[in-house]
Amino acid sequence: MIFRDFLRALAQLPERRFRRVLMLGIGLTLVLLAAISVLFLIGVQTLVPDELDLPLIGTVEGITALASWGAVGGMFVLSIFLMVPVASVFTGFFLEQVASAVEAKHYPYLPAAPGLGTYESIKDAVNFLCVLMVVNGAALVIGLVFPPSLPFIFWLVNGWLLGREYFTMAAGRRIGLPAARALRRKHRGQIFAAGVLMAIPLSVPFVSLVIPVLGAATFTHLYHRVTGTRPRD
Repeated sequence: MIFRDFLRALAQLPERRFRRVLMLGIGLTLVLLAAISVLFLIGVQTLVPDELDLPLIGTVEGITALASWGAVGGMFVLSIFLMVPVASVFTGFFLEQVASAVEAKHYPYLPAAPGLGTYESIKDAVNFLCVLMVVNGAALVIGLVFPPSLPFIFWLVNGWLLGREYFTMAAGRRIGLPAARALRRKHRGQIFAAGVLMAIPLSVPFVSLVIPVLGAATFTHLYHRVTGTRPRD
């Protein structure tokens, strides 16, 4: 059942409305990360002196250039870590478009969803980013202590987070957040399994950027399935 939800979402990915959300999410993510990198590099070049007098060694030159290259490398690594969370947040702003596209194709007989509202969508997306970064940071520390466990910790933690967030948002746009959370608790096993299915591709660079859109679509199908709404296909 979960695989069927995922395959339906995957088959719809080439559609224009899906591509638009995907491109917006990736584009805004790259712009934000590039802007942060430039500001960080400017800060390093402004604050780090080019020369430094060291005891027993003398004057060391080229420190600014060395620090700049270090900053570029550090921001590149950090960007890989931040890319998926930030892309998830931006995609969260456009979740309504993804869910509407899914329902227009597979559930055209349904009335229009009330939606979450702009404020609730932004608040939920920002909260999700904070939780995602904190929990992943903690999981990374644990994984570094026990390296063989790192992939499994990553999949389980992000599976729980993705399932929790995307199901709540998919259900909340139709039945409101309190009812969505209650429904999530009732079907926590399926939701967690679907979340892990979404989390495994997060380990693959660039493929991971597609996951927020696929996740939003997959959990829209999952919500309708657990509530007994049948697709027209």
